[in-house]
Amino acid sequence: MKTIDVIEARVRGFIADIQHPNQKRKINSNDLEIQLRRLLDDYFEMDGYSLFYRAIETLQAEGQLSPIQNNQYNGKTPALPLYYWINIKTEKDKWNRLEMMKLRDQFDFSFYERHPEWQTEDEWNRVQHVYTFLKTSHGREPVSFEERSLELFGHEKFLLDSDNFPDGKGFLARIGVSDEQLKIVNYGEPFVFWMKQGKEIKDIQRVLIVENLSFFHTSIKLVEANELDYEPELIIYGEGTKIERSFSFFFRMFPPKPYLFYYTGDLDAAGYGIFIRLIEKYPECCIQPALKIYRKMLDCLEQKNDQKQGQTSNLKYRDAFFQWFTEDEQALLWQLWQDNKRIPQEVLTIETWRRWQ
Repeated sequence: MKTIDVIEARVRGFIADIQHPNQKRKINSNDLEIQLRRLLDDYFEMDGYSLFYRAIETLQAEGQLSPIQNNQYNGKTPALPLYYWINIKTEKDKWNRLEMMKLRDQFDFSFYERHPEWQTEDEWNRVQHVYTFLKTSHGREPVSFEERSLELFGHEKFLLDSDNFPDGKGFLARIGVSDEQLKIVNYGEPFVFWMKQGKEIKDIQRVLIVENLSFFHTSIKLVEANELDYEPELIIYGEGTKIERSFSFFFRMFPPKPYLFYYTGDLDAAGYGIFIRLIEKYPECCIQPALKIYRKMLDCLEQKNDQKQGQTSNLKYRDAFFQWFTEDEQALLWQLWQDNKRIPQEVLTIETWRRWQ
C-alpha cells in the first residue's frame, strides 16, 4: 500500500469509528494527528503531516468532514481548521422493499424513505417485534413502559430515553406508533406522604404539597402542634420536580372527589416552574399556591441567597406565579428576580415560624 494510502486509510478508520447515523460529532484535528503519529513510527520521515493534510482535504471534499469556521487553526503549515464536524453517516437503503410493503398495514415508512441512514438491521428487528405485537394486541393487558420495553426490545430502559438508549422513545415516533397502541400505561411514581393522626382516607380534603424534605418534616411538627396554616389532613413530600411525575399516583390511592391542593416550594425559577406545570397538567384539580407560607418566606428576605446555577429562567412561569400575589409582594419577588436571588424553603424552621405566632 502506498504511503499516502496508509495515512488516508488510518484517518478514514478514525472517522468511521466515531461517525454516527443521526448526529454530527466534533473532532479536533490536532488530536487526530497525534493519534496518527503514535501509530506510525516513521510518520515524520514520510512527511506525514503533508499526507495527513491531503487526507483531511479529501474527506472534506467527499462531505465526510465539514470545517468549523471559528478562526481557530491547528498551527501547522499548510494550516487546517482546528475543529471539524464529522457529518452524519449516510448509507444506501438496506431494507427489502417487498418486506416493507407487507408491514404497511400497520406502519408508515415515509420517515425511513427520507432517512435511509435509519434503515439498519437493529431498527428492522425492532419494527418486526412491534408489528407482531400489534397484530395480537387486542387480547393484551396494559403494562408499564419498562415492562413493554423489556418484552419488545430486550431492555426495560429502551423506551425511556436513557443515556444508553437516547433514541428509544424516538423509535415510536419514527414508525408512527403511540403508547396506547402498545398498551403502555404511564404509572405515577409513589411519593412520601404523611397523614394526620386520627384521620382516615375518606377524611382527606386539604392536601399540602411541600417541595423540600426539611420543611416536610417541619410542617408535620407544625400540624401536630396545630400551628400550620391551611390545617392539611395530608402532607406530600414533592421531592423537587419529582412531584410532576408522581402526582398522578395520588388518584390511585385516594377516592375521586374534590380536593384542595396547596403547593409550596422555593421562591426561585425552579419552584415557580414546578407549580405552574402542575396546574397546567392537572387543570381539573384545584391547585393553589400556599400563599400564607410563601408570605412567611418573604418575611425572611434577609436570608436570600444566589439563584442556583443552571436553572431555566422561564418568563411565562415567573409571570403566572407572580400574579397570585399582591402588588407589594410582587415588588419583592421582582427585586429577587432582578438580583438573581432566591429564598429557599429551608428558611422556615420551627423557630422562624413561631416568630409570627
